[in-house]
Amino acid sequence: FNPKHAASSIVKTLKGKSARLWFKAYPETKAMLWGGHLWTPSYFMSTVGSMSKETVKKYIENQLTEYNDGRPRT
Repeated sequence: FNPKHAASSIVKTLKGKSARLWFKAYPETKAMLWGGHLWTPSYFMSTVGSMSKETVKKYIENQLTEYNDGRPRT
């Protein structure tokens, strides 16, 4: 697998766009946050090793209910 984009660029884009959408929908929250920032500049990333795409997908899908008393997260 040879990614087209650096992981750091993807995280930066995700954080930037999600923050803009959040503050557009909830502008009053900006004043409640330290320095008016939704995200910290740091992030953590790890590889999945030799797991298949299906295994990773199943893990992500199970997160929707596994840690919410069996109810879908909203």
